[in-house]
Amino acid sequence: MPTRLHLPLCPLYLALVSTLWNPFPATAADWPQWRGLHRDGFSQDTGLLQKWPKGGPQLRWQVLNLGNGYSSPTISRGQLYLQTTRGDHEFTLAFSEATGEKIWSAPIGKVGPNRGPQYPGTRSTPTVDDDRLYCLASDGTLTCLDTASGKQIWQHHLANDFSGKVGNWAYSESVLIDGEKLVCTPGGTEATLLALNKRTGEPIWKSVIGENQRAEYASPVIFANGNSRQYVQFLSGGVVGVDAVSGKLRWRYIKTAGNANIMTPIATGNRIFSSGSRTGGALLKIQIREDTAVATELYLNRALSASIGGAVVFDKHLYGTTRNSMFCAHFETGRLLWSARAAGAASLCIADGRIYVRGHGSGDVLLVEPSPKSFQPRGKLKQPHRSNTRAWPHPVVANGSLFLRDQGTLLCYDVEANTN
Repeated sequence: MPTRLHLPLCPLYLALVSTLWNPFPATAADWPQWRGLHRDGFSQDTGLLQKWPKGGPQLRWQVLNLGNGYSSPTISRGQLYLQTTRGDHEFTLAFSEATGEKIWSAPIGKVGPNRGPQYPGTRSTPTVDDDRLYCLASDGTLTCLDTASGKQIWQHHLANDFSGKVGNWAYSESVLIDGEKLVCTPGGTEATLLALNKRTGEPIWKSVIGENQRAEYASPVIFANGNSRQYVQFLSGGVVGVDAVSGKLRWRYIKTAGNANIMTPIATGNRIFSSGSRTGGALLKIQIREDTAVATELYLNRALSASIGGAVVFDKHLYGTTRNSMFCAHFETGRLLWSARAAGAASLCIADGRIYVRGHGSGDVLLVEPSPKSFQPRGKLKQPHRSNTRAWPHPVVANGSLFLRDQGTLLCYDVEANTN
């Protein structure tokens, strides 16, 4: 299989690329942002292997020596993007989705002051919107890039420009694009949440949630129910919903907040699921009442303490992992149906009726058939080139490929049914 190493790019090549429109159209099976098209862990891909051969799927290509980082890949129009750290600086890299060949590299900021030496590397996953790419460095530098060339369009610094405050492990969110707005989380008392014009970077609104509300490590999601549209985010003091038009606080819920609030909330119908690694998982019913909303707790179950790896809802059931096992629960009641230690703590995504479960400790991937009856593995992939730190980047499935990132290594596997 081809192996790619990073080499300096010719300025003439970059200039040529910047003048050409990307020839690949966007596809329904792209993965343009954190946790997929709808930020729910679902791939739109179909025609995939339902059971893996012994040893796992075939490796298409690999890229080595990326630099440090926990950024997951995003895929759009034939290009793959991720963020990385080299020395004291952070960069966004663009690759060919088909071959792993590097297209460009762009500086996006410096290493965050509170990053924590035991967890090296940039955290955020870049967000693609048409021909623009939005990247957040761990120091709070927010940059808009041109997808063809990597050229900077505009830039802000969340801490310096908006008096942002973040937790002990630096800025980690993946910014949200909704129509003409970019939504992000500086934290602090000037702009706890912030909406910018995605084209110019000019502020649209600033949402002040309250005293001592820091940005944490989750990413905002869209909650749309009836005539209400909100942005839901997990802050240091709990989960909040703010009005999409004005940024006004609509509701908050504090019981899942802990020392590190990491899991991106799940929004489905008029329900919000939120979980902390030690506090448990809670399901909220959001009721809209004129210019406000009420969040009613339907359950809080400590057995559903998902965190870094996220969770997915499939066929009325919730699948996730705790600190040591994978679980399945009835989504509406929170009743635990089974728990399995085979995967341990892991990150999840779902594609074509199968759950891809990537172990944080091993880096290995299990293919699991979702079932409320029991844990049902359908294959295993042992990751090569394993680093000496946690495999926190989430697995990504797009256009017939499984993408895995582990610090300086990027792997692409063929999971199409008709090529195996």
